[in-house]
Amino acid sequence: MGISVLMSLYAKEVPAYVEKAVQSIAEQTMKADEIVIVEDGPLTEELYALLEQLQKTCSVPIVRVPLQKNNGLGIALLEGLKHCSQEFTARMDADDIACPDRLEKEYTYLKEHPDTAAVGGDIEEFEEEGVILRRKHMPSSYEEVYEYGKVRNPLNHMTVMFRTDAVRKAGGYRHFPWLEDYDLWSRMLAMGMKIENIPEVFVQMRLGQNFAARRGGKRYFQQYRKLRRLQKELGYLSEAEYVKALTLTFIMTRLPDGLRSAAYRRLRKA
Repeated sequence: MGISVLMSLYAKEVPAYVEKAVQSIAEQTMKADEIVIVEDGPLTEELYALLEQLQKTCSVPIVRVPLQKNNGLGIALLEGLKHCSQEFTARMDADDIACPDRLEKEYTYLKEHPDTAAVGGDIEEFEEEGVILRRKHMPSSYEEVYEYGKVRNPLNHMTVMFRTDAVRKAGGYRHFPWLEDYDLWSRMLAMGMKIENIPEVFVQMRLGQNFAARRGGKRYFQQYRKLRRLQKELGYLSEAEYVKALTLTFIMTRLPDGLRSAAYRRLRKA
């Protein structure tokens, strides 16, 4: 069995970015067996035209999963996962660029480590193509990932490849705005599933405007509080760890935008 690539897009996606993302998957050193693209609600004419074109020209078969309304990323990925037919599923965002050997290295790692349920890697962030702003490093070993996940999201979502059956066993994605992947990793780790990162850059991530500002405010904190409660209920966080994590989350989400941006730059070590 091979590799499914799971993507989701909605009406506000930029067609040129989507084409670049798909192209970066099609040109991998190890070919995927399919690209599952979830259409999260009605799209623009330009996006529909692009998808039709890609279905005809892309070297990797494209499976389209249209949804009648925009449901958000969690539900879109849950629906898309139902159509992933391969042993491994790789996540990819519709505006990022995958490094050429990403799929090959992740596939090889999972084959050589049968007890690992999911693996991710580092990202390079950019606003203008060809100009890298910084690299976001992630913890590598399972033990480091497990501890890191008690405070921060331990995986760069757009870099992850996982065993399809393992994620289904954990309950798959669900509606959890802004934290769909962190919710999933928390459940997997709490179940004893092994998650790791390879200390290599696998994806170049396109930063949108006001990146740090979108990760703050009352609603964002409320979602994080919900996640921290879940982590405690699952036994992933002790009472003391829960208080620590919630306090740090409160500080980060309620900082003024300028200070939060500076904090994110410091946390994303170049």
